[in-house]
Amino acid sequence: MSEYQLPKRRRIYLMRHGDVTYFDDSGRAIDPDTVPLNENGRTQASAAGEAFASQGVRFDRVIVSGLRRTVETAQHVLAATGQSVELEVQPAWEEIRGGRLASITPAEVGDAFLRVFDGIVPEDTRFLGGETIGELLDRVLPALGALRDDPAWDTALLVLHGGVNRAILSHAITAGGRTFFGHLAQATGCINALDVGSAPRDWVVRTLNYAPPSPLHSEVRNTTMEMLYAQYLRYRPGA
Repeated sequence: MSEYQLPKRRRIYLMRHGDVTYFDDSGRAIDPDTVPLNENGRTQASAAGEAFASQGVRFDRVIVSGLRRTVETAQHVLAATGQSVELEVQPAWEEIRGGRLASITPAEVGDAFLRVFDGIVPEDTRFLGGETIGELLDRVLPALGALRDDPAWDTALLVLHGGVNRAILSHAITAGGRTFFGHLAQATGCINALDVGSAPRDWVVRTLNYAPPSPLHSEVRNTTMEMLYAQYLRYRPGA
């Protein structure tokens, strides 16, 4: 009888970007492609970096979507850890793309904001009248497969987005399946830890939604989209 060999796995740290402000004081929507971190977001990103530093975590690769909020978050994390790692941009991991709010009827706007992150979401569900969940999975999962196929790293940091993170986490939780759990909370600045082996189904979920400096989420009971919808209703024309 041969001696048992422990499986070899690599580590993916999957973060959501730090907090941003999507609506200004007048209720005008800010371009989500260029919106920067706000003060709270910078604090969250630095706190995440300090958490990594306290555990001596070193990154071989750091990948961002390219949107400003992911780039700034990664920069703050690396500054706090004292590491100099060139950021790689993966456009396939940009956030799920919405349509034009003005084109959504008042009767449909509630579902447009809330259905996409409600339970197990069908692939034909559209985000704010834009991209479907199926289209999101079509671009997120092949890029994840390409990362796994590259043997030249042991520990990778991915700084991405709430919707994209849910796609990756749902894939890991279902051991390589194609589904989308919308109810997986992803706080701004949170850290998830995933171990991945060589076999397609070899995923181990270690940590979900760890969010320094508030790891117990004691002051939050609503989702990001619920809060954004409330902001939209407050400022929409005719409100």
